[in-house]
Amino acid sequence: MNRQWGQVVKRLFDLLIAGIALVVLSPLLLVLAVLVRLSVGSPTLFRQQRPELHGRPFTLYKFRTMTNARNADGNLLPDAERLTPLGGFLRSTSLDELPELINVLRGEMSLVGPRPLLMRYLDRYTPEQALRHEVKPGLTGWAQVNGRNALTWEDRFDLDVWYVDNHSLWLDLRIIALTAWKILKREGISQPGQATVEEFMGISGN
Repeated sequence: MNRQWGQVVKRLFDLLIAGIALVVLSPLLLVLAVLVRLSVGSPTLFRQQRPELHGRPFTLYKFRTMTNARNADGNLLPDAERLTPLGGFLRSTSLDELPELINVLRGEMSLVGPRPLLMRYLDRYTPEQALRHEVKPGLTGWAQVNGRNALTWEDRFDLDVWYVDNHSLWLDLRIIALTAWKILKREGISQPGQATVEEFMGISGN
């Protein structure tokens, strides 16, 4: 199968699975929305600009896991102090990412691909690392099933670029199956010593 037809099949697969998942999981999504509203407050969804294919910005949707608590100077408290118990559970089970199925239906994301990071990282990548934007970002990816957030940034990007060079429907199916296993084991949820993920500042000497 050539690369063009592979992209067509991948898109049809994304539409089918994301559409079915949203219908089947709609009761769970409703329950989670109510719990987040009670635990974190309004709005229930976290919205943020992230880069998609070729670095174009799109609005990513997730369930909120942190409050907007601030110190006396009006600055946001550290992530560890704003992360709620429910938020920690949602992150460890990846349930906070279920609203991204909407992004998949809209064509901004795929089920499998490099995770969409922050817009401000775009200028910090090496030319090779920037290749991660040659495919759509995904709900899960090769880096997520090979260490997830416990990896160094350099290792994550190496795995992302490997996926760009080797992606196929069969690899995507393997990654989805491995993702389910990793979620059950709750591996690699955060970087060691961090409540969430340490910011990527670029490679030294880059």
